[in-house]
Amino acid sequence: EVQLVESGGGLVQAGGSLRLSCAASVFTFADYAIGWFRQAPGKEREGVSCIINSDGSTYYADSVKDRFTISRDNAKNTVYLQMNSLKPEDTAVYACAADRFGAASINEKQYEHWGQGTQVTVSS
Repeated sequence: EVQLVESGGGLVQAGGSLRLSCAASVFTFADYAIGWFRQAPGKEREGVSCIINSDGSTYYADSVKDRFTISRDNAKNTVYLQMNSLKPEDTAVYACAADRFGAASINEKQYEHWGQGTQVTVSS
């Protein structure tokens, strides 16, 4: 069973930065596409970014492009989401998800395994 644990959330002022981590308990981590998703109160879950290993492809939602950077460290079974220039509208619970041999997509229906999420709050 794949288990995902997010960390790094917190409270930050607008314009600040946070780095989220997604640690996976799986032997074949390099096989997995990892996506980051967020859900704000009263809103639908939104795909933020994803990364695959086969060719290093990444994808970003327009709302976070040029502000967020996704990366992975296969030796540590961890994917990171560096979030810069944070805005109040980035406030949400951020969760990572995994899909073995998945494409670089932020379509949540692709992903089989999900973490519990970490809260990110950006104050104005």
